[in-house]
Parts: sequence; C-alpha cells; structure tokens
Amino acid sequence: MANPKRRHSTSRQNKRRAQWKLSGPRLAPCAQCKQPRLPHFMCSNCGYYDGKEIVDVEKIKEKKLKKKA
Repeated sequence: MANPKRRHSTSRQNKRRAQWKLSGPRLAPCAQCKQPRLPHFMCSNCGYYDGKEIVDVEKIKEKKLKKKA
C-alpha cells in the first residue's frame, strides 16, 4: 500500500480544516405572508404551502390560549 513519503505540516493540515464551516439555513419568502421560511416546508406563520392552506394557524393559536387559561 502507498504511504506518504513526507509528513504534512500542521499549518498545511490546519489550512485544509479551516474550510469546514457551517452555513446558515437557506430561507425563501412565503408567497402569502412574505415571512422567511424553509424551502419545501409549510410556512409556520400563515400555514400555507404551494398556494394552498395546509393548517389553520389561527385555530391552533386559539387552542393554545385555551390550554393556558
């Protein structure tokens, strides 16, 4: 099996490892309410996806208020 002839320096090793960065989530504006949301996910602000209402967000908010009271 092939082995390296010389050892890579630590600075060279660290330069390579410096490129491992996390990027923030890619956000797209919602077509209905213009709030940022994840692509291919329902909007958590208005409950719409692909121009159709998936979840009635106001009903959920009412339920939460009743639960707290």
